[in-house]
Amino acid sequence: MTTILITTAAGETGRPMVDHLLKEGFHVRAMVRTDDERAQRLRDKGAEVVFGDLLNFRDVRTALKGVRRAYFNYPVGEGLVEAAVMFAQAAREQNLEYVVNMSHIQSRPDARSKATQNHWLAEQVFDWSGVPTTHLRITFFTQWLLYISGLIRYGRYVMPFDAESRFAPITGHDIALTAAKLFAEPAEHIGRALTLTGPVEYSHEELAAEVGRVLGRDLPFERVTVATFLELIGIPDDIAKLKHFEAVTIDQQEGRLAGVTDTARRITGQSLQTVEDFIDEHRSLFELPYVTRAA
Repeated sequence: MTTILITTAAGETGRPMVDHLLKEGFHVRAMVRTDDERAQRLRDKGAEVVFGDLLNFRDVRTALKGVRRAYFNYPVGEGLVEAAVMFAQAAREQNLEYVVNMSHIQSRPDARSKATQNHWLAEQVFDWSGVPTTHLRITFFTQWLLYISGLIRYGRYVMPFDAESRFAPITGHDIALTAAKLFAEPAEHIGRALTLTGPVEYSHEELAAEVGRVLGRDLPFERVTVATFLELIGIPDDIAKLKHFEAVTIDQQEGRLAGVTDTARRITGQSLQTVEDFIDEHRSLFELPYVTRAA
């Protein structure tokens, strides 16, 4: 039985990827940082759970021992290129058949965002390593809406981006299913960078209106500074995200996240989740648990 390692297995793409691969009959090794409730849920589903840090070479080597295919994902923050080097080296030592690498849609060598530039460098690392790899260049996740779900409950739709900047949000579920299909039949996509978007492009203002329509209330778009946004969502001291989001604001103004591709739909053979699907799935997070009445 082929063993597949899923890094960040408790995350928005890792969790559903584990589910899909287990259903396909693979042995799944789920790499997480801590032994908590999320790790236990992965065990309960049938995954082999291992603990480690992607910036610890010993941990990475141990996690990849006996693995044939692997998903590499790294959060926004310092250390991505170093982690990619470690992962690629350990993958070479294990003679891995295939790696799926998570990247950014606007990946390029002259990116303003260090995080985005580092994703481009990580792509080069895997290509240089000779390990068969597919890069997934992803647009904004629909999960961005969860950042502000607490604000939406009280009628505020707040983002740090221009109202007219356009993108086609994609759910973590659809990214995970796409990767799972690639793991099942990797040959066609080895050596390629695939751009994944959701099914419908919106401006940020249009997306606010769509969320409001689904929830049945008015949600006017409100733009704030990146610093204010991070304060509102409870991570005011996250400097890496501050710098990244400020740079992505310019990327969006330049249209680098605009457009729609059918890559995910074609690979999965399924319709992609819409914003309405996503809101309905997580509706309790966007609505107050009681009815408010005017005085």
